[in-house]
Amino acid sequence: MAASMGEAGAAASDLQGPASAAPGMESPPIQYSMILEHLIGDKRAVKELSPGIMGGLPMPMKSDEQKMIERGMESCAFKAVLACVGGFVLGGAFGVFTAGIDTNVGFDPKDPLRTPSAREVLKDMGQRGMSYAKNFAVIGAMFSCTECVIESHRGVSDWKNAVYSGCVTGGAIGFRAGLKAGVLGCGGFAAFSAAIEYYLR
Repeated sequence: MAASMGEAGAAASDLQGPASAAPGMESPPIQYSMILEHLIGDKRAVKELSPGIMGGLPMPMKSDEQKMIERGMESCAFKAVLACVGGFVLGGAFGVFTAGIDTNVGFDPKDPLRTPSAREVLKDMGQRGMSYAKNFAVIGAMFSCTECVIESHRGVSDWKNAVYSGCVTGGAIGFRAGLKAGVLGCGGFAAFSAAIEYYLR
């Protein structure tokens, strides 16, 4: 009888042993911050989303020549040349247009009663178009180059770059006529650049 009770007590102690040791062996609770670190934090695994994996066409690797061309097109010199050419074309077209609607084109100031010939009218229109083209080309090159330099120096692409560039360009053009003209040119070009940036953005 005593032996059977001893065996029952030993069995009970064996059953209670793991149960009593379980609370001391609990795993640490998972913290919310640790989950965030693995989801959006520094421990997040970075995956390359290539077009081939996402179902699109794979992008070929760029060659050294293509990279060099891209760097050249993003340079300030290329932007200045492009703005110069665009300004020349736009200025020439604007000059010819203004000459076309001007009733005094081709008239000789010494003999205003004489009717000008078609050749004289075309010559006057060409001279005015060339004058406007040169001015617009210089302004476009100065503005584009200045904006590119300012953007590279600041490291930010926003509307302030255009305003600063407009002020520098207008001031440089106006200073040829004096200090007052330079200040007015700076303010006028800056305000115009700000208005254009506000409209475009």
